[in-house]
Amino acid sequence: MAKFDKTAVMAKIAETRMVPVFYHRDATVTKQVIKACYEGGVRVFEFTNRGDFAHEVFAECVRFAATECPDMALGAGSIVDPATAALYMQLGACFIVGPLLNTEVAPVCNRRQVPYCPGCGTASEVGMAQQCGCELTKVFPGDVLGPKFVKGIMAPMPWTKVMVTGGVAPERDNLQAWFAAGAFCVGMGSKLFPGDRVKAADWQYVTDKCRETLQIIREICQK
Repeated sequence: MAKFDKTAVMAKIAETRMVPVFYHRDATVTKQVIKACYEGGVRVFEFTNRGDFAHEVFAECVRFAATECPDMALGAGSIVDPATAALYMQLGACFIVGPLLNTEVAPVCNRRQVPYCPGCGTASEVGMAQQCGCELTKVFPGDVLGPKFVKGIMAPMPWTKVMVTGGVAPERDNLQAWFAAGAFCVGMGSKLFPGDRVKAADWQYVTDKCRETLQIIREICQK
């Protein structure tokens, strides 16, 4: 069961404007990354459903975060069907993210007051997601669609809240471009967690990079 409902999760996203995206088959590594992000100020974290037994890793992380990162909302990403969404919500996912829009996932999430953030690449998909009750939609892949796509969506649909994932970097110019275009928040993966740093268990780097990136986002969004 989700520790935080839709209202609480959206409030956390609105506060930080950044959602780290991460997967590792080793639960110990994943827990350390979650803890490092938490210490850096992150309060919303997406674990991607990519490898075999990924849901078991997620379950361990939820139990870990309950005591070590009590204000962290953990969600599941790369979800493409309602059965997998239900599985992760049963394990404690506070939100569900997908690379695509599956209208059958939305009712499953809505029933439990869990945000569903589907990947959308057209105005029609964004509109359909909103019709299904999705308050936040994911622009994916961001590096293909670009900031102009976000700006184009916002012009006729200014009520839209989008999270850009793919092509987002923890750099001021990159972040400035996305938020200036109208992005509500950004999802960030490998550029926030370089493989060599994770392999070296350099958790302080992760904490410092999260803290630095959140500060940049605050400065941009306060202008």
